[in-house]
Amino acid sequence: MKSTMKLNLAVSAALTILPLTGWSYAFESSGQWATWTSGAYTIENDVWGSGAGPQTIWANSGSNFGVFSTQSGGGIKSYPNSDYQNINKAVNSLNTCSSSFNASTPSGCNYDQAYDIWLNGSAYEVMIWNKWNGNQPIANSYDANGNAVPQYKNQSIGGATWNVYYRGGTLSFLRTSQTSSGSVNIKALLQWVNNTPKWYNNPTLSKIQCGWEILSTGGSQKNFTMNSYSVSVN
Repeated sequence: MKSTMKLNLAVSAALTILPLTGWSYAFESSGQWATWTSGAYTIENDVWGSGAGPQTIWANSGSNFGVFSTQSGGGIKSYPNSDYQNINKAVNSLNTCSSSFNASTPSGCNYDQAYDIWLNGSAYEVMIWNKWNGNQPIANSYDANGNAVPQYKNQSIGGATWNVYYRGGTLSFLRTSQTSSGSVNIKALLQWVNNTPKWYNNPTLSKIQCGWEILSTGGSQKNFTMNSYSVSVN
């Protein structure tokens, strides 16, 4: 009886540590920098933040992926994402550049569900925040309560309305109405940056990433799922 109890306790303890996936995926890894390529997309675990907890990334394709993540404390711990690379087209020469997404994000977490777009290699970073909680973009200034102050408010660009923040090498678009799914006219946003704040001058679009910056899951394991994701560039 005691041996059986010990075995049951051991199995129970193991199950609290391992992700309870329930089925097999085309790819699954707990590696800090684990990657997996499917067509034009590369899935990346990208656990880069200080004090990060365990995270297991899974994928069925470049457009259907997610993570089982256990994080606590402050600061960004990881950016699990799908990376559409090797675009290498100047912003002003883009005929179209758009994307769609459908993401399921668990409650009780601090995060942002966002695109991370890189230009001229890693010289310029443009982020597009669709949904977030317990996090804010970096900005040139903050109000008396510590809230980031946008440089531009209520900008209608590419079929949506945005507040725009930037500092140093990062510019962030935040939707005025958060959403878990939809489409983004990336070309329109990049060209707005080129023409309005004139933050850059017709740089080359290098890659488009989409995923979650995860800060905390309240110390318990949560599943973040990208139900679908696609990029169209020409």
